[in-house]
Amino acid sequence: GGLGTMGFALPAAIGAKMGAEDREVVAIIGDGGYQMTIQELATIYQNKTAVKIVVLNNDHLGMVRQWQELFFERRYASTVMTNPDFVKIAEGYHIKAQRVTERKNLKAAVQEMIASSEPYFLEVKVEKEDNVFPMIPSGASVSDIRLK
Repeated sequence: GGLGTMGFALPAAIGAKMGAEDREVVAIIGDGGYQMTIQELATIYQNKTAVKIVVLNNDHLGMVRQWQELFFERRYASTVMTNPDFVKIAEGYHIKAQRVTERKNLKAAVQEMIASSEPYFLEVKVEKEDNVFPMIPSGASVSDIRLK
């Protein structure tokens, strides 16, 4: 919740996997952050980097929307996203991909992803109101962390 740089998860996961090929590496990233570095799918494909990608897709810039909810009296602005078909894009790079739209299917999808020895993309549709915690408010210190 606001503790990392938006868009960093995917390139960081690629680097981690290249540095420790024997370890399982999973990037968990929001749809907004993913859009910032989606071109790294080409790096994964070209280098056959068996990183796993989980995109939590709420069709919003979720952290910005959350800040607007919690700190700006729900004055929402510029957070709705119109996303492409992430699964088709991953498949365009020959990366196995699937989408989960119901919680009851999540466990099986994660198990399939982890069992794969190749790069894998999993899109998980989540509600736009699902907030992310813990989070540190803008300009605050770690001691001001919010848990809800």
